[in-house]
Amino acid sequence: MGELITIDTPDDPRLNDYTGLTDVELRRRREPAEGLFIAEGEKVIRRAGDAGYAMRSMLLSAKWVDTMRDVIDEAPAPVYVVEPELAERVTGYHVHRGALASMRRKSLHSAADLLRTARRVVVMESVNDHTNIGAIFRSAAALGIDAVLLSPDCADPLYRRSVKVSMGAVFSVPYARLDTWPAGLATVGEAGFTLLALTPDERAEPLDEVAPHRMDRVALMLGAEGDGLSRRALAAADRWVRIPMSHGVDSLNVGAAAAVAFYAVTAGRPTE
Repeated sequence: MGELITIDTPDDPRLNDYTGLTDVELRRRREPAEGLFIAEGEKVIRRAGDAGYAMRSMLLSAKWVDTMRDVIDEAPAPVYVVEPELAERVTGYHVHRGALASMRRKSLHSAADLLRTARRVVVMESVNDHTNIGAIFRSAAALGIDAVLLSPDCADPLYRRSVKVSMGAVFSVPYARLDTWPAGLATVGEAGFTLLALTPDERAEPLDEVAPHRMDRVALMLGAEGDGLSRRALAAADRWVRIPMSHGVDSLNVGAAAAVAFYAVTAGRPTE
């Protein structure tokens, strides 16, 4: 059972996991190194626990204690109760959802392990915006993508903003990092996947004509907002595909494009 501990000073060392949550560069370096991530809000905290992530501690305002009582009772971790003003001083922002939890990270999967059983994967190159990462994971979970592979410079899926935007979907879709880029794409091809590069280039084939949902194993490649896939990534693809556009629109936000493409890749997919 979690122990309720009231804290009334922002420099209490027990709150170290929650300090400076708005300092992106600091948290980006610190959280993976210390093996933690921050879950924000009741639903996300519950989903993290359901996905098997162990809790290090929880930070709550008093009015959330009753709402989170069952989680508190089951958590073998301290629960720090603070005034909202103190939480803001510690974290750097107004914690309007009222509840934060510091969770332990799990060991990352290897790409080879994920590719062994997956049939539909998304491969992201240089997607370093946490909002886009969260949106893509949410669509991947909703539309039946089996796994996500990330280039070395992609943003952290377990960063607070990514987790929040995904509504905890980052816990549902397994992911791995490719150690080398774009050389790591060879591992995907060797596992029997057709590499489809999503690009607005007019030379690309319309997704509906390619009919990726009929392919046995598909890896859909997505690039960063604005720049898209690099030349080297495009060169490594088996085929280039695009989403046909109307009214002079040349492209979609990568999060929106991902959702459209995921449906095209998984629609009518045979169940097993």
